[in-house]
Amino acid sequence: MKKQALVRRIIAALEAELEVHARSARAARAEATDEQSKAENKYDTRGLEASYLARGQSRQVADIAAAIRQFDAFAVRDFPAGSPAEVGAVVVVSGPDGEATYFLGPAAGGTEVVHEKQEIMVLTSQSPLGQQVIGKCAGDKIELPGGPRKIMGRIVRIS
Repeated sequence: MKKQALVRRIIAALEAELEVHARSARAARAEATDEQSKAENKYDTRGLEASYLARGQSRQVADIAAAIRQFDAFAVRDFPAGSPAEVGAVVVVSGPDGEATYFLGPAAGGTEVVHEKQEIMVLTSQSPLGQQVIGKCAGDKIELPGGPRKIMGRIVRIS
């Protein structure tokens, strides 16, 4: 798998998401400052709600922009057989529902891309699954997210 191409695909997905959130933030900001959003009485909170939404969307834009910068600066490397998983690894995990492929990234956990006809989800070391995968090797068992019941999986491959 060409990891540099995978990272470019992740960046492209983040840039598309950034544009959507930036557009939403601009629309919410315009709504918050629009003359018609001015409160007509003490119970009219349209403008206030729009300003909260604009602030949240702007925060999301900043987070995505920071993730893009982290991926831009990210140095891709290969992991020889027997290497433990760490940031930058592509990890294939098998579970009761089949195999799932993850890229241990520096940010943007949960971002999904299709690369080389394969669905890949970005996983960060801050996530519960990421915490379990970091430091493990191919063949190691891990607990998969599954609600209240315990579901076991196995790391198939790390590259």
